[in-house]
Amino acid sequence: MADFTVGETDFLLDGRPVRLLSGALHYFRVHEEQWWHRLAMLRAMGLNCVETYVPWNLHEPEPGGYADEAALGRFLDAVHAAGMWAIVRPGPYICAEWENGGLPYWLTGRVGRRARTEDPEYLGHVERWFTRLLPQVAEREITVGGPVVMVQVENEYGSYGCDGEYLRGLVELLRGCGVSVPLFTSDGPEDHMLTGGSVPGVLATVNFGSGAREAFAALRRHRPSGPLMCMEFWCGWFEHWGAKPARRDAADAAGALREILEAGASVNVYMAHGGTSFGGWAGANRAGSLHDGVLEPTVTSYDYDAPVDEAGRPTEKFWRFREVLAEYQEGPLPEPPPAPAVLASPVRVELGEWAPPQAVLALLGDKEYEAPVPPTFEELGVERGLVRYRLEVPGPREPYPLTVAGLSDRAVVHVDGVRAGVLEGGTSTLDVPVAGPASVEVWVESLGRVNYGPRTGEPKGITGGVLHERQFLHGVRAQGLRLEAFEEPDALTGMDWRAPRPGAAGLYRGTFEVAAPGDAGLELPGWTRGFAWVNGFNLGRYWSAGPVRPLYVPGPVLRAGGNEMWVLELEGAAAERAVRLR
Repeated sequence: MADFTVGETDFLLDGRPVRLLSGALHYFRVHEEQWWHRLAMLRAMGLNCVETYVPWNLHEPEPGGYADEAALGRFLDAVHAAGMWAIVRPGPYICAEWENGGLPYWLTGRVGRRARTEDPEYLGHVERWFTRLLPQVAEREITVGGPVVMVQVENEYGSYGCDGEYLRGLVELLRGCGVSVPLFTSDGPEDHMLTGGSVPGVLATVNFGSGAREAFAALRRHRPSGPLMCMEFWCGWFEHWGAKPARRDAADAAGALREILEAGASVNVYMAHGGTSFGGWAGANRAGSLHDGVLEPTVTSYDYDAPVDEAGRPTEKFWRFREVLAEYQEGPLPEPPPAPAVLASPVRVELGEWAPPQAVLALLGDKEYEAPVPPTFEELGVERGLVRYRLEVPGPREPYPLTVAGLSDRAVVHVDGVRAGVLEGGTSTLDVPVAGPASVEVWVESLGRVNYGPRTGEPKGITGGVLHERQFLHGVRAQGLRLEAFEEPDALTGMDWRAPRPGAAGLYRGTFEVAAPGDAGLELPGWTRGFAWVNGFNLGRYWSAGPVRPLYVPGPVLRAGGNEMWVLELEGAAAERAVRLR
């Protein structure tokens, strides 16, 4: 047991100055059987502390219905076993390029713009969640022999709002739930962000990727005393579908890290190891300086160009950082652990069984919902997945433009059973006019809810309507297909499997064998967009829009002998109907 406090200039451990050399590692982006390896890699890089967010929406998928929230406690126990300290950032909002910034979709669907304010309904849900979550943090604080040394209040709130009463209420709630270690806030090093996001009496930290002296000078204008800390040192960056890969020169990043440490500050490397947004949990951003432009969905890989790559391997950045961090650690650093086992040889997986989208929806979809206008995903109770909207164009009538207004994501449109086009974002119109009478199907996939900025919490699906010329088409039948449905035991029992049709969308299935489990990458050449599962484990979204890289397959999801793969293709399958593991 020890006492960790915030002094006038330093962090103090039992009164002795200490420096936090921390690295971000999200337990929810790493297979649990691989936690120990990733933690050992961070120790070998020269870190003494690990930071993690907690995604509320992962652990409370419906109000009062919880899902493995004890995973945080198990991770903190693993951190303790690795001989490291821990920083916990429980939210309720976390950003993290995660679906809806970690806020449950059912919550933002109810409270809208009242989220992240002192609104009583919103805070009531936060209190229920924190009361459930935080005891496992309090039970693992350093004062009772655990690893937790600090806990964050909200997350970069100064980039979003300025409700000081809300932040002060969260401080009281954290304390009321038993958190006794120092609290902190983190914001960009700009006056309006530090003004809006800081709390009197609570340590303020700053987030940046370079320019440590200027950033800390900005912090000192607001906080003349207290330890300096860069809570997010952005050593790389995340990527959006359709954009160029994000890369940062290793020497440049190591120089920026050295500048932080030479300023006498503590640091949290974001990310030390990024991992993967399995299960379709990757979020999205809005383009533009004010984050209110077109939707930019985030890729499945959260590699982040981090020192420890997505598969847990050291990069050049790892070795450069290790050289810098070694100067601030006592004694020699431990050597990196043995590399994880990898698949011994490439495997070609033939996906010889197929079910059309309608059959998948019939077996796994929710009950069809009828309404005058298209319901949103939130109204249908769909978080991750897609919705099929069915409408009728009356007739007889001449061909007119068919338009979807208020489209949040991407839609594949069929007219009288024939694919008519793909629409994206905002107000979009089919290239070819539609005559009546006609039956229209609009299949909309959520590409991830916005995780940062003023559009966080916006609804998904069709938020405007479907128009023929200027006339709204009323009378909509909507049916959701939630990704969670694939996770149910024996989910595909009773599926109407058929021989694949060339290039068709739908669900594909195949089996394959491996001699021994090991990490692998799933390559899907020629496939367009969808999701892939191995032995029921959702690897995440693939998309030919790029940047194209294999989907990471953790070794623990494979088994010696027979394995099963599913691929849900939403636009157009490859001609050869096969994928590769290597």
